[in-house]
Amino acid sequence: MKVKRRIPFIKRAFDIAVSGILLLLLSPLFLIVAIAIRLESKGPIFYYAYRVGQNYHTFKFYKFRSMRQNADQLIDKMKHLNQYAKKSDTTVKERKLNRSVIANAEHYDIVVKDDSYSSLHEFEWNKMHNSGNTFVKFKNDPRITRVGNFIRNTSIDELPQLWNIFVGDMSVVGNRPLPLYEAEKLTKDSAVGRFLGPAGLTGLWQVTERGKENADPQRRIDLDIEYAQTHNLLMDIKILIKTPMAALQQENV
Repeated sequence: MKVKRRIPFIKRAFDIAVSGILLLLLSPLFLIVAIAIRLESKGPIFYYAYRVGQNYHTFKFYKFRSMRQNADQLIDKMKHLNQYAKKSDTTVKERKLNRSVIANAEHYDIVVKDDSYSSLHEFEWNKMHNSGNTFVKFKNDPRITRVGNFIRNTSIDELPQLWNIFVGDMSVVGNRPLPLYEAEKLTKDSAVGRFLGPAGLTGLWQVTERGKENADPQRRIDLDIEYAQTHNLLMDIKILIKTPMAALQQENV
C-alpha cells in the first residue's frame, strides 16, 4: 500500500502566515538584490529548477540567481570537484550510438541517452552502489558570481522560496527538496523515508551539518528521515531558532 502524507493543518496555517508576512516585509530587500544581480551579470534575476518534495511531488523551485548563465551545463565538467564524491565510485561505461544499435534496440537491455548508450545491468548496478554522488555540492564553485557568493553565504538566495511556501509546494521547516537527478538515486528502501516529510526552506540537516567541509551524504539522509518520522511544532520552533546562525555559514561550500 502506498504511503502518502500531507502537511498538518496547523503547520500549513503557520506556513501561510509566516511566508505572507515575510514576503511583504522583505520586498525592499528583494528589490535591492534584484538590482545588484542585474548590474553584475546578464540574465534573469530569478532562477528556477524542478525539485522533488514530499511524496515525490515535483514543482518549480525558485531562487535568486547566484551563478553565471548556463551554469547547469557545466556540472558534468566539474564532477571531480564534488564534495560528496568518493574515489571508489564507479561510472557507467557509455558507448556511442550507431545505426545498428538503434535498429536492434528492442533486442538489447540498454539505457539510451542523447547520443550514447550503456548496458542496463551496468546502469542499475551503478545506481545501487554509487551512493557517493547522490548529492552534488562544489567547494569554491567557479560558476558563482560575486553577488551570488554573498547571497549564498547569507542564504538570501533562498528567500524567493517563500513563494513556494505560500502556495503550498514547501513548508517553512522540512527536508530540502532535491533536484531530479538526486531524487532519482534515492528510490531505495533505505532512503525513500525522507520524502515522507514536507519539503522545507530550513530543516534539521541545515542546522546541524550545513557548511561543514567534510559532507557525509548518508548523515544527510539519516537526518532527513529522522525529521520525516518525528517532526512536530515544537521541533520546528527549535529548528527555526537555530536557523539564523546556520544560515551565516563560514565554509565556502
